[in-house]
Amino acid sequence: MARRLLFISLIIAFISGCAPVISKQIREQVSPQITFRDVLRDPDAYRNQMVIWSGVIVKSENTKEGTLIEVLQKATDSRGKPLDVDKSGGRFLALHSEYLDTAIYSKGREVTIAGKVLEKRVLPLGEIEYAYPLALIKEVYLWKPVSEDRWGHPYWWYYPHWWRYPYWHPYY
Repeated sequence: MARRLLFISLIIAFISGCAPVISKQIREQVSPQITFRDVLRDPDAYRNQMVIWSGVIVKSENTKEGTLIEVLQKATDSRGKPLDVDKSGGRFLALHSEYLDTAIYSKGREVTIAGKVLEKRVLPLGEIEYAYPLALIKEVYLWKPVSEDRWGHPYWWYYPHWWRYPYWHPYY
């Protein structure tokens, strides 16, 4: 009986750990046929369509409209987490109507947003004019940064859990 309960608990923990971070209500409103590349080409054709995009924050700023986040779009895993790849479909802007602290939503953080496509905004990007699709955020998920050791790798990459403090610590 105890083994069966343990097995069921592990299954539930595994399933919940793989759950998408955007609510089911929002995910049901998203059309899987709409790709980021399609919206990037012609944002006006997809106005008021619900989308879920992920990527890495390039910059964020608080404006009179709310918090405007510029994101470098990235491919995602099954939960919506941006993958660590050197490919991107481009950039997009995400507008949150409320205040978000730009020290937390800062450059380099991974984010997944769900929102409605509003319009195309043409802004300078270096010496060119770049047409950004703008989405009004309905839900946002800021991914936790992976803790790294002094060699730049996640600590769990090298050390099993029983090797860590207080049993054994690689720095001492």
